Amino acid sequence: MQIKSRTLPHVTPPDPLAIDVVDEGILGRAVRRCADQGIELPTFAQLADPSTLPEGRTSGVDPDAAEAANLFRVHWHNAADRIGRVDVPEHLELPPELTGVDARIVLALGNRFPLIRAHKVLAAYACLVPRLVTGQFDPTTQRAVWPSTGNYARGGIAISRLLGCRGVAVLPEGMSRERFEWLDRWTAGGTGEVVRTPGTESNVKEIYDACHGLARDPANVVVNQFAEYANHVAHRVVTGPALARVVEAATEHRPGRLAAFVSASGSAGTLGAGDHLKAAHGAQIVAVEALECPTMLCNGYGEHNIQGIGDKHIPLIHNVMNTDIVVAVSDSSTDALDVLFNSPSGHGELRRRGVPDDVMVHLADLGLSSICNLVAAIKTARLLGLGDEDVIVSVATDGSELYGSERHRHLADHHPAGFGAADAAAVAARHLDAVSTDHTDVLGPAGRERVFNLGYYTWVEQQGVTLADFERRRQRRFWASLLDLVEPWDGLIAEFNARTAAAGRT
Repeated sequence: MQIKSRTLPHVTPPDPLAIDVVDEGILGRAVRRCADQGIELPTFAQLADPSTLPEGRTSGVDPDAAEAANLFRVHWHNAADRIGRVDVPEHLELPPELTGVDARIVLALGNRFPLIRAHKVLAAYACLVPRLVTGQFDPTTQRAVWPSTGNYARGGIAISRLLGCRGVAVLPEGMSRERFEWLDRWTAGGTGEVVRTPGTESNVKEIYDACHGLARDPANVVVNQFAEYANHVAHRVVTGPALARVVEAATEHRPGRLAAFVSASGSAGTLGAGDHLKAAHGAQIVAVEALECPTMLCNGYGEHNIQGIGDKHIPLIHNVMNTDIVVAVSDSSTDALDVLFNSPSGHGELRRRGVPDDVMVHLADLGLSSICNLVAAIKTARLLGLGDEDVIVSVATDGSELYGSERHRHLADHHPAGFGAADAAAVAARHLDAVSTDHTDVLGPAGRERVFNLGYYTWVEQQGVTLADFERRRQRRFWASLLDLVEPWDGLIAEFNARTAAAGRT
């Protein structure tokens, strides 16, 4: 059964859930622009199974170049060099010598994605392409506005460049210096714009307020990852199966079962992968947040530095009623472990504990939110009493290369005399050995209701979502019905490609 856009939750025009062409004139201009620039679009099905992508499409293309061919690398199957392709997504299994638990913790590596070295570029593509192929976004006259606490805004700017349009990144001014340096390079020469909002990671409402101001100009189209169901859908149909392949590979020669999927909330897009893993493998879904801002855990608030997991609200696309456990992690742990994982003294301490060198070399693949997921996985293993036949899978959202400035700041604040062997031992003892089951909540019906209801204040009272559309998200059938969007969207993408190819020959 196909979903008609009018039966889905209300969103302000344009409707990102449309499955029919809304404006043929806009679509025609988009086709012409893509034809002129030689742009071809991958389908969701191709990104879920990259073996079906056209051969040679990315040959000779730098994975960091603003070239449209890199759209065909927006998937989990890039090799470590981000040029080749692998059958099983790149991942890191962390040994008990590091985690202190018997459960097997496996992280898929998001810094294998092109352009931004983070998996948020997948969400950005997924959120814009349905608008493009339904004639709801005109790349010749409109700008895509990307509200974010970091990587999604970078992904949006990259996707905008690749699709031949202008993008506007909206993110808090307190994010890492490396993010803004990347944005400055990619928006140089008027190809995009950066709007810095007050605050840091937890100041999401300030981002929304800025977007409301930008949206008064019809040339600006806000592509809000926190409310775009395409974000959820993409992770459910692309990230979910990719993580399943990782688990299958990890258990091929050493039997085990998938016990849990762990992911920091952020926009809640990545949590959509958990819906696939629960349906296919029975995994429990663990949503993670910062202890300094324990919104899901106790309706709390505050500031934190786990960059990439903006909070103080419940995203519209979070399937709360399918979430099993909430875990909070302190940014004191993520900041300290980032130093431990990226310093000679830290490696010396880990080597003393028996962590293999081939694991330590990949710890640089873990950024702050990745480390958050790791600590949350340890807490989950202890909370559920998991053993060596249990697998916890998560994602390393990005790598440590984005946080050098944050690392220097932490060292200056906490280790002004230097980070030596004794410091490394103390960090490992406190932030690995002493990880406990505090600040966790196993959600029953009442707990899910509590977290779900908290979203009312953001979406109904502040953002104008109707109460009926908000309430519809309680139902399992609503989330299942979103999968029915994928085939029509892929059909529209294929049709769009055929039209651009024909236009390119004229």
